[in-house]
Amino acid sequence: MMERTGRRAASLLAALSALSMLAAGCSSADDPGSDNTVAVSLITKNSSNPFFVTMQEGAKKAAQAEGVTLTVAAGKEDGDEAGQVQAIEDAIARGDDGILITPNGPGVNPAIKKARDAGLYVIALDTPPDPASTVDITFATDNFKAGELIGKWTAAQLGGKPATVALLDLFNDKIVSVDYNRDQGFLTGMGIATGDRKKNGDEAATGNYSGGTYQIVCNEPTNGAEDGGRTAMERCLAKNPNINVVYTINEPAAVGAQKALKAAGTKDVLVVSVDGGCNGVQQVKSGLINATSQQYPLKMAELGVKAIKQIATGGQKPQVTGGLDFYDTGVTLVTDKSVSGLTSIDSTQGATLCWGSA
Repeated sequence: MMERTGRRAASLLAALSALSMLAAGCSSADDPGSDNTVAVSLITKNSSNPFFVTMQEGAKKAAQAEGVTLTVAAGKEDGDEAGQVQAIEDAIARGDDGILITPNGPGVNPAIKKARDAGLYVIALDTPPDPASTVDITFATDNFKAGELIGKWTAAQLGGKPATVALLDLFNDKIVSVDYNRDQGFLTGMGIATGDRKKNGDEAATGNYSGGTYQIVCNEPTNGAEDGGRTAMERCLAKNPNINVVYTINEPAAVGAQKALKAAGTKDVLVVSVDGGCNGVQQVKSGLINATSQQYPLKMAELGVKAIKQIATGGQKPQVTGGLDFYDTGVTLVTDKSVSGLTSIDSTQGATLCWGSA
């Protein structure tokens, strides 16, 4: 990896002069335009999903506390690779020390390589790229485990009844790890045999789950949005109006799915999801969502900002969690209908750990 002499020299000078600056009663944080300031770019998938809004807020707070200059950018929507590529190019041109990114797809990989070749330290947040070695390290939820938790919960709640399943995924035109890991984790938790772990929709359409028989009605994309969730659910109901299990990639998609179910007059459906935002936890409390796997975007952002600051000032690089190819920021099952043998917290506890507004 090539080192950018100017930036690295400035970082070294910042470290050597830290004590004298402190004695003078100032720091590089007092002068955001100083060459000694560590510069970080946060590039999220979009700026509308509460998960990414919370991540941006967490990064801003951490940057202020750490004396880091932060630039926030995002794609126009989930899947906007071109917008993220431009943000990466901008970070390289500015001479940033590092990038935090939730990749919108494999189309950003060449730009990430270019940034690393230019000496930037690149951390993926939430969505590990494929391959994981595309970035220096990933800070993320164990998305397979997140799916597995809600899958096990669903199988237990069915109590042996046949499962007629709708899978509301993220995309159908690109492969993203967060998408297939949650989907395949859910099916594994249900006890349904999967095919290629990195591909949605190649499992048998009918067969047995851990408690009885199943039928998978559909794999529909939602783009992680409420309107996408509603449209996807409408398509699934058109194929089979007797769906009683709905897996959703995230909570906005779950809200859209519930609106479609309500409009169709469909009742007694288990709807499960992943996110654990304050809105989602409230939806668990109200019964709109039956169970969700809570993840922690604030932690991802804060750790990412601190890691790049530490590296840029001569500190240690972060390490992956044992047995994984990323740093696991944790996941917790939230439900008001606990299952024996499956660790969970209720919506009241979930509300104390949630993020975003209710």
